[in-house]
Amino acid sequence: MTQISKYNLSEIASKLGLELIGDNLCQISGIGTLRNAVSGELSFLSNPSYRNQLEKTKASAVIIEERYAKFCPTNALISKNPYLSFADATHLFKPNFNRNIGIHESAVIAESACIDSTVSIGPNVIVEENASIARGSVIGPNCYIGEGVTVGEDCYLQNNVSLYYKVRLGDSVTIQSGSVIGADGFGFAFDGEKQIKIHQLGSVLLSDNVEIGACTTIDRGTIDDTIIGKGVKIDNQVQIGHNCKVGDHSIICGCVGIAGSVNIGKYCIMGGASGAVGHITISDKVNVSAMSLVSESILEPGTYSSGTWHMKTLDWKRSSIRFKQLDEMNKRVRQLERKFQSDDDEPSPY
Repeated sequence: MTQISKYNLSEIASKLGLELIGDNLCQISGIGTLRNAVSGELSFLSNPSYRNQLEKTKASAVIIEERYAKFCPTNALISKNPYLSFADATHLFKPNFNRNIGIHESAVIAESACIDSTVSIGPNVIVEENASIARGSVIGPNCYIGEGVTVGEDCYLQNNVSLYYKVRLGDSVTIQSGSVIGADGFGFAFDGEKQIKIHQLGSVLLSDNVEIGACTTIDRGTIDDTIIGKGVKIDNQVQIGHNCKVGDHSIICGCVGIAGSVNIGKYCIMGGASGAVGHITISDKVNVSAMSLVSESILEPGTYSSGTWHMKTLDWKRSSIRFKQLDEMNKRVRQLERKFQSDDDEPSPY
């Protein structure tokens, strides 16, 4: 693994399109937090809650909004969106993994597979019949590329990724270790005595610039494909059921479970450990809070939540008991309402 060692601040300012206040020649060799950065590192301030750390930082430069420049004790890079500029800065310091273009001697490649000459295939990879892997893609150790799979250009599969038959990857798709794309959807029909398997005849399409976290599973469609739109980012340990569609540039956070045939719009966020029941639609630009369950279609943009707020255990137990009593309390309230209404209807004796 190699890494570009240093930039001077004028180079960073130019690459990120930021205004530099300070020493053009200051050398930067990495990124650190405001609290823990040391000399030679770049930091950033995007959350005002951390402003008190700015004045004490040991970083050699900080990406900040202009309004905080007077509080910065070191070189400053002025940005209208420091968090976005920080994201761009990470690209300057990301590790560059050395790879040997070509096919490792232990890999098993079917004769009918089409492998571009610039592809890197690691140890113990299996590539089945009629699969194709396009220019610049990297297939890590122990991956399985099933029959008829298509891998686009500049894709990166970490070790132990499985792509089942006829799965299609667009360009610049990244999949982390242990993920399974195209496993059978969970489909069964009950005949009165036992469950009869519904064979899953569709596949999965991962569009351009999709990123998949570790140990995530995306099931193939029953008839039509499961489709993940352009630029979608999916975290670790996510389950996406058969026939789902996830719109462009949506984010699915860790441990989310999405049942089959859910249609999620563009620019949505499914918070950590949230879920959705099957056969519903979620509009564009919907944010679902962590650990919420979407139990019916959401047709308007906005933020949606379910579940209960955390509280002390004793308070939770009391509230749970009262929750169980709500139905009985509702009946008693209705009885009282009817009684008072009946009393109001009686003629006055005066």
